[in-house]
Amino acid sequence: MMRLPPFRYRAPRTVAEAAAWLAEGPEATMILAGGTDLLPNMKRRQQVPGTLLGLRGLRDELATIRHEDGLVIGAGVTLTKLVETPEVRDAYRGLWQAASQVATPHLRNMATIGGNLCLDTRCNYYDQNYEWRKAIGFCMKKDGDTCWVATSSPRCLAVSSTDTAPMLHALDATVTLVSTRGSRVLPLSELYANDGMRYLTRQPDEILTAITLPRAAGWRSAYWKLRRRGSFDFPVASAAVAARLEGPRVVEARIVLGAVSSRPLAAGRAAQSLTDRDLSDETIDAAAAIASEVAKPMDNTDFELVWRKKMIASLVRNALREVRGDDMRAQRRQLARQELLAAPLRVDA
Repeated sequence: MMRLPPFRYRAPRTVAEAAAWLAEGPEATMILAGGTDLLPNMKRRQQVPGTLLGLRGLRDELATIRHEDGLVIGAGVTLTKLVETPEVRDAYRGLWQAASQVATPHLRNMATIGGNLCLDTRCNYYDQNYEWRKAIGFCMKKDGDTCWVATSSPRCLAVSSTDTAPMLHALDATVTLVSTRGSRVLPLSELYANDGMRYLTRQPDEILTAITLPRAAGWRSAYWKLRRRGSFDFPVASAAVAARLEGPRVVEARIVLGAVSSRPLAAGRAAQSLTDRDLSDETIDAAAAIASEVAKPMDNTDFELVWRKKMIASLVRNALREVRGDDMRAQRRQLARQELLAAPLRVDA
């Protein structure tokens, strides 16, 4: 049986109090929201914080969804609550699909959207128990000096496996970070760095408090995910697509790939190839091929990396067809073991 290491637990009553405690240091303090990722990591000694700062008591501040010029989602909103929110399901269909495919219903009841955005990067050489990692001399990400994925690499190549981040990136979301120095808002894409160890630009004394989505007028979105088990697993490749349409013509589009880099990876050239074009089969196939060129998965997750790279084109193609309005239920059942609805609703608000 793996047990948690000793730690101190602090329960702030407000975000301001939590920020003040984080500012005190030391850096061994970590934030605990749902705990669905952090606590298993602590049992494997991947992360050993001396202090946990529990945010459960901040629900009034962090666990709400409100309407402004778009949608503001508190970082403490559970994935279950996100999935059950009608506006997310109807107007931000891709986000609804991404959140619906995270883990299991039991874990989604605990896991938060903020926690999923800050999800630790993963790797076959890192996500093992302490004794296994010790037997190989550990790895660069924890206690060692070598990245076993590519032994000559000067940086850790652990992969970003969050489902919601690629979709929120494609939806042009922003995040709010709060500390005793004040608050700052930045594009969600700037929250991530291409480094498996230092994958977040969030500072140690900052708390992610909210995610803001712009209005969904004219936009459609879809999220497709490849995983070993159809009902419960981390992505080993994913594609998030958002497009603003005027009739059949694409006015603007974004394509973001997941689980093929240490951060969500924007396929800008593929998205640009869609602009001012109808979503014909030829246009979709061309964009999918371009997106596949960007993906450079490493041999550090499930399945062979060459096949995962090829699957990117298929995932992007399916997402674009769904955005076009095709009935993708059969393909969804085959890949995800669930339909996640037939096609995006026509949203004009």
